[in-house]
Amino acid sequence: MFRLAVLTALTLCAFAGNSLLCRIALRDTAIDAASFTTIRLMSGALVLWVITRWLQRGRQGEGSWWSAFALFGYAATFSFAYRNLSAATGALLLFGAVQVTMIGFGLWRGERLRGRQLLGLALAVAGLIGLLLPGLTAPPLAAAGLMLTAGVAWGVYSLRGRGSGDPTRVTAGNFARAVPLAVALSVSTLSVQQLDAAGVGYAVASGALASGLGYAVWYSVLPALQATHAATLQLSVPVITALAGMLLLGEVITPRFVVASVAILGGIALVIVRRGVRLRT
Repeated sequence: MFRLAVLTALTLCAFAGNSLLCRIALRDTAIDAASFTTIRLMSGALVLWVITRWLQRGRQGEGSWWSAFALFGYAATFSFAYRNLSAATGALLLFGAVQVTMIGFGLWRGERLRGRQLLGLALAVAGLIGLLLPGLTAPPLAAAGLMLTAGVAWGVYSLRGRGSGDPTRVTAGNFARAVPLAVALSVSTLSVQQLDAAGVGYAVASGALASGLGYAVWYSVLPALQATHAATLQLSVPVITALAGMLLLGEVITPRFVVASVAILGGIALVIVRRGVRLRT
């Protein structure tokens, strides 16, 4: 039980670390968003390949190009959004968009929400809208739109990954397929490409540790967690990101962000606790 708790906590911190590493790289180093995306995906693909070789996993379920496109779409818009968003705001927008996308897909497929769940969904959507309403503390609209797009892309990626085989090997295959897409993006932005040692280091850490290793550990502990527990635990990721953003990046948490966080995270909790949704971020 102690080992499970430690691994789960490390994984949640790794998920939050993606936002922190991307934000600090694009804020404090010279690396551009396209290069960060490419290095992150390449590093993640390499680590996941090593892990799958080490575990000697079978060849069943090695990913797909459609899932790779969704993964690339998430990673690219995530990076470009963090040029102008705080780590905390970006994580909250991402998490909210992912879950609204997955819940919306369930409704489209014929799932029905009960009264408390409908209230939760309405609360979460209202929180997202409230966070984006014009005002002195509102995030830049273009950057927020990119992060919401990243959330939708990750929601699609998560939905496509359900029941598609060994999750670690599938993720490794999708990362490998996403690499040439990222390289093409970097080639198309050569005129503005910038690299430095610190930026590259943050990108490698995001891909190898927070993404590749983080996902592998999460999939190893997921079978031991009830679906509702796994879903509820991931509600903590935006909170961890916000606290770390304050301590490590000097970010300021505004009253608007606090209210929006309560609405979004509380609303999603009302939905998923009853539905037993298994989340991935």
